[in-house]
Amino acid sequence: MKGIKTGDRVETIDDSLKGKVVAVRDRVLHILTDEGFELQLFPEEVIKINDASLLHETSADADKYLAEKASYKRRVKMRARPKERDAPKMEVDLHIHKLVPSTRGMTNHDMLTLQLDTARRQLEFAIRKRIQKVVFIHGVGEGILKMELEYLFGRYENIKFYEADYQKYGLGATEVYIFQNA
Repeated sequence: MKGIKTGDRVETIDDSLKGKVVAVRDRVLHILTDEGFELQLFPEEVIKINDASLLHETSADADKYLAEKASYKRRVKMRARPKERDAPKMEVDLHIHKLVPSTRGMTNHDMLTLQLDTARRQLEFAIRKRIQKVVFIHGVGEGILKMELEYLFGRYENIKFYEADYQKYGLGATEVYIFQNA
């Protein structure tokens, strides 16, 4: 058992836990750590640290082990990020509560007209400012606004439109790509 007996100070090989051997039963060391926890370890899992000669011998092995461990650096896996040109530059939220403070007195037709006018103005702005991608957030609902937006976008020759990123927007958004050469 490497000469380890009750009362010896030991340190674990795999962890940096130090403590005092309080009992030895059936080849199992019962160790009370400096933090106050009791561990049950085999003698092969610890080194005796109160013997100065043994400490000197193992420090060379420990230094060798630490140098080997330091030379092996875990590779950091680079996460693939979407290119900046792929990210939408502009988002337009067409939810009615984002456009007006109150819908009191507005009919469904008034709300739809306001949403479509806002979408048209923002699309014209994006074309003028040469913004390549715009996401129109319309929500899921009954799909009336989405159909009207598709009709609006279909009147422009220099754009194409498709469902926006599902992970970010769900089913309630349409992304518009504006061709800049037109």
